[in-house]
Amino acid sequence: MSAIPQNVLESQQATLNNLFAAQGQLLQGFEKLVGLNLNLLRSSLEQAAGQSQQAINAKDVQDVVALSQSVAKPNAAQALEYGKSVYDIFSDLQLNLSRIAEAQLAQGQQHAADAIDQLAKNAPTGTESAVALLKSSFATASNAAETVVKAARQAADAAESNIQAATNASLKAAAQ
Repeated sequence: MSAIPQNVLESQQATLNNLFAAQGQLLQGFEKLVGLNLNLLRSSLEQAAGQSQQAINAKDVQDVVALSQSVAKPNAAQALEYGKSVYDIFSDLQLNLSRIAEAQLAQGQQHAADAIDQLAKNAPTGTESAVALLKSSFATASNAAETVVKAARQAADAAESNIQAATNASLKAAAQ
């Protein structure tokens, strides 16, 4: 079997493996999100039961006012914590999926480079300049793709730190 079809088969196998890995990551993220929501539901029901009991036991208006004030503050903190947890789940998912995509990109680039090398070996005499142009174009495209990946990673890191800072500030404000 020639090298180019073998490269195509290997590339297809790698793509399929990466697809399964991505599906696995999506399923894990979904499981985490469902688990988070079930835990939130459970704690909300327990909290509502406790607050209902406190409301029933309230003897005067001051007890009701104190109860309403004690209910509002934890709910705001819980909402922020829930939002942070959801963000963390999606952030981890995005990180894992981008790793899979980057690995797929690197494999694709390697297979393309191997195919170009194979083409260069089998090219007729006199086509050296065309092969050199093809190699140069491929190298330029690969460098551009790597630059885009790095820029996207830096943007994601910057967004992550900004969101983390905003979340921490919100949690501190809610705790006061």
